Amino acid sequence: MKDQVPHMGSNRTGVQMSPLDARRMHEQQGAVAPAALQSPGAAASADMRARYIVDAAPLGSVPPPGSVKGVLNTGVAMISGNSPQLLLDKLGERLAFERTATRICDVLITKVRATQGEHGDALLPLDILLSMRDQEAEHFALLARCIEDIGGDSTAQTPGADLVGVESTGLLQAVGDPRTTVVQSLHALLISELADNSGWEVLVALAAAHRHTAMLREFERALERERAHLQTVKAWFERHTLGAPTAPEYPH
Repeated sequence: MKDQVPHMGSNRTGVQMSPLDARRMHEQQGAVAPAALQSPGAAASADMRARYIVDAAPLGSVPPPGSVKGVLNTGVAMISGNSPQLLLDKLGERLAFERTATRICDVLITKVRATQGEHGDALLPLDILLSMRDQEAEHFALLARCIEDIGGDSTAQTPGADLVGVESTGLLQAVGDPRTTVVQSLHALLISELADNSGWEVLVALAAAHRHTAMLREFERALERERAHLQTVKAWFERHTLGAPTAPEYPH
């Protein structure tokens, strides 16, 4: 694959590009006491940050049920000793992540088509990536339905949804950057799949704890798919990086 090896170019970010200045810097550093090397404003900055942390409001909240079904489900869950707000928060979190995961796949599909042709290449078949993208979208729809089924609002942004929205923005930006190669984009997708697998494992555990049997079965199927995604993306990334001649087998 043509973009798997970074080229050598006019990179001037390292100190070796200016050996005279580097030597002067090291000489100056040796003449200064270690305590003086700390930025004069570091302590003040840390104090200000600490005050913001102490005074900050929570990241958000889970909205109260807006339907009779939601009120009943919440009441039953609380009587049973469970925390329905935690389940709703994690459902909202996964919903937000699956939305971004679908977009990451969309952007990567465009990049593969632009650089490798309509069908991808032997190491990254586009039909498999398209299938993974559709499954991410299906998981988004599944989560929205599950939230509504227990009386929640699938359009509400819970604290977990807010958090993963910020976290996953960097991954989407990395893949969407026209300068990043397919291999570099696969690295971002690999991080996404690792986080996604962990998130689904939490949802499976919560569905079991709350005795949502039907939901549990669907989440277990989703987790199985996500594990297949992770296995495939990891194989793609490693084989592109190492230059292996054949594509990994997609686990169905």
